Amino acid sequence: MSSPGIDEVDYIHAFMSARAVDFARAALVVVDMQYATGSRQGALGRRMVREGSNVTNYRFDRIESLVVPNIKRLLAGFRAHGGEVLYLTVGARRQDAADAPPHMKKFFLEMENYEGSREHEIIDELKPEPGESVLNKTSIGAFASTGIDHLLRSLGKDQLYMTGVSTNMCVETTAREAADRGYLVTLVEDACGSTREELHQGTMTNFQRLFGRVVSTDEALAELSIRPTN
Repeated sequence: MSSPGIDEVDYIHAFMSARAVDFARAALVVVDMQYATGSRQGALGRRMVREGSNVTNYRFDRIESLVVPNIKRLLAGFRAHGGEVLYLTVGARRQDAADAPPHMKKFFLEMENYEGSREHEIIDELKPEPGESVLNKTSIGAFASTGIDHLLRSLGKDQLYMTGVSTNMCVETTAREAADRGYLVTLVEDACGSTREELHQGTMTNFQRLFGRVVSTDEALAELSIRPTN
């Protein structure tokens, strides 16, 4: 098969390989939708209010208006058709965060984000259902500090639909790690969020150059031939 011609906008598109999506091999991955940084009512949001800062307004507005509603739609679609759902959380296992890498320790401590705390919990709107896996990571990318690769390969899932926060940090790092391990990775653009629009858009632009794909929630549901029942 001949390669496509060089794209005048971005040459790298000529070297991307088309791969068919398959719901039977797919998993929906929900990243770090916890109270600590994924809710306006959590530690990060409360701190911004105390300090009179508006720096996270875009983040929480996007989470409330797009990220949560679209993840709920994806969850409903996957669950209705027996699809695989995997949650990732981020936080220390110890209250003193001694198990965290140096660049994460202060953040975990100040967000009170450790296993067993309210901040560490997944927000009520997106709670896992019985039987759905939840893996906690102490690193930004899940492949560095969890058994996600073993779990997914054991389940026969090598196509990932990534959602959650933050687009340019934990979502992107985990997605890149997965792509480098041979997974077909799709970022669901309107089900991810970050603190600034340019960070979010930068990730989407760069990721689809060679690492994987970017689609909307509507496109993800359509290409997997699933529809939410509610």
